[in-house]
Amino acid sequence: MPDWLRTTLLIVGVLGLLVVMVLGYVMWRYRIPPRGLIAMGAAAVYLVLPIDVVPEAVLGPLGLVDDAGVTVAVVLFVYKLVKAHRILSDGGVDLGRLGRRTLHGDRDSA
Repeated sequence: MPDWLRTTLLIVGVLGLLVVMVLGYVMWRYRIPPRGLIAMGAAAVYLVLPIDVVPEAVLGPLGLVDDAGVTVAVVLFVYKLVKAHRILSDGGVDLGRLGRRTLHGDRDSA
Protein backbone atom coordinates (compact mmCIF):
# COMPACT_ATOMS: atom_id res chain seq x y z
CA MET A 1 0.00 0.00 0.00
CA PRO A 2 1.45 3.40 -0.93
CA ASP A 3 2.40 5.74 1.88
CA TRP A 4 0.06 8.51 0.72
CA LEU A 5 -2.92 6.13 0.78
CA ARG A 6 -2.00 4.84 4.23
CA THR A 7 -1.65 8.41 5.52
CA THR A 8 -4.98 9.43 3.95
CA LEU A 9 -6.78 6.45 5.49
CA LEU A 10 -5.24 7.22 8.88
CA ILE A 11 -6.36 10.86 8.71
CA VAL A 12 -9.90 9.87 7.65
CA GLY A 13 -10.05 7.30 10.46
CA VAL A 14 -8.91 9.79 13.09
CA LEU A 15 -11.38 12.42 11.83
CA GLY A 16 -14.19 9.84 11.89
CA LEU A 17 -13.31 8.92 15.47
CA LEU A 18 -13.32 12.59 16.47
CA VAL A 19 -16.75 13.10 14.88
CA VAL A 20 -18.15 10.09 16.77
CA MET A 21 -16.68 11.37 20.03
CA VAL A 22 -18.11 14.86 19.51
CA LEU A 23 -21.55 13.44 18.65
CA GLY A 24 -21.47 11.25 21.74
CA TYR A 25 -20.55 14.22 23.93
CA VAL A 26 -23.30 16.39 22.40
CA MET A 27 -25.87 13.61 22.95
CA TRP A 28 -24.77 13.20 26.56
CA ARG A 29 -24.35 16.87 27.46
CA TYR A 30 -27.46 18.32 25.85
CA ARG A 31 -29.63 15.16 26.07
CA ILE A 32 -30.36 15.21 22.36
CA PRO A 33 -32.25 12.10 21.18
CA PRO A 34 -30.63 10.09 18.35
CA ARG A 35 -33.25 11.21 15.80
CA GLY A 36 -32.20 14.81 16.46
CA LEU A 37 -28.61 13.94 15.62
CA ILE A 38 -29.76 12.10 12.51
CA ALA A 39 -31.70 15.20 11.43
CA MET A 40 -28.65 17.42 12.05
CA GLY A 41 -26.41 15.03 10.10
CA ALA A 42 -28.85 14.87 7.19
CA ALA A 43 -29.07 18.67 7.10
CA ALA A 44 -25.27 18.94 7.14
CA VAL A 45 -25.02 16.48 4.25
CA TYR A 46 -27.66 18.42 2.30
CA LEU A 47 -25.81 21.69 2.86
CA VAL A 48 -22.48 20.22 1.73
CA LEU A 49 -23.73 18.37 -1.35
CA PRO A 50 -23.59 20.31 -4.62
CA ILE A 51 -27.08 19.07 -5.60
CA ASP A 52 -29.78 21.53 -4.51
CA VAL A 53 -33.53 21.91 -4.90
CA VAL A 54 -32.96 25.59 -5.75
CA PRO A 55 -29.49 25.89 -7.36
CA GLU A 56 -27.31 28.85 -6.41
CA ALA A 57 -25.59 28.83 -9.79
CA VAL A 58 -28.83 29.68 -11.59
CA LEU A 59 -30.59 31.95 -9.08
CA GLY A 60 -27.66 33.47 -7.26
CA PRO A 61 -28.41 34.54 -3.67
CA LEU A 62 -32.02 33.33 -3.97
CA GLY A 63 -30.63 29.81 -4.25
CA LEU A 64 -29.66 29.94 -0.59
CA VAL A 65 -33.33 30.02 0.46
CA ASP A 66 -33.67 26.22 0.49
CA ASP A 67 -30.45 25.88 2.52
CA ALA A 68 -31.73 28.39 5.06
CA GLY A 69 -35.08 26.60 5.18
CA VAL A 70 -33.46 23.23 5.88
CA THR A 71 -31.31 24.77 8.60
CA VAL A 72 -34.24 26.50 10.30
CA ALA A 73 -36.41 23.37 10.10
CA VAL A 74 -33.73 21.19 11.71
CA VAL A 75 -32.97 23.75 14.44
CA LEU A 76 -36.68 23.96 15.33
CA PHE A 77 -37.04 20.16 15.23
CA VAL A 78 -34.09 19.58 17.57
CA TYR A 79 -35.21 22.41 19.87
CA LYS A 80 -38.66 20.82 20.22
CA LEU A 81 -37.15 17.39 20.84
CA VAL A 82 -34.92 18.69 23.62
CA LYS A 83 -37.77 20.74 25.12
CA ALA A 84 -40.12 17.72 25.13
CA HIS A 85 -37.38 15.58 26.68
CA ARG A 86 -36.88 18.11 29.47
CA ILE A 87 -40.63 18.42 30.14
CA LEU A 88 -41.00 14.64 30.38
CA SER A 89 -37.91 14.39 32.51
CA ASP A 90 -39.13 17.10 34.89
CA GLY A 91 -42.52 15.38 35.05
CA GLY A 92 -40.97 12.21 36.43
CA VAL A 93 -40.70 10.11 33.28
CA ASP A 94 -37.40 8.25 33.01
CA LEU A 95 -36.14 8.34 29.42
CA GLY A 96 -32.75 6.84 30.16
CA ARG A 97 -33.31 3.57 28.31
CA LEU A 98 -34.51 3.32 24.76
CA GLY A 99 -38.08 2.13 24.50
CA ARG A 100 -38.70 2.02 28.26
CA ARG A 101 -40.53 4.87 29.90
CA THR A 102 -41.19 4.52 33.60
CA LEU A 103 -42.14 6.88 36.36
CA HIS A 104 -39.39 7.60 38.89
CA GLY A 105 -41.59 6.66 41.86
CA ASP A 106 -42.89 3.45 40.25
CA ARG A 107 -40.03 1.00 40.80
CA ASP A 108 -40.54 -2.76 40.92
CA SER A 109 -38.85 -4.37 43.92
CA ALA A 110 -39.22 -7.95 42.62
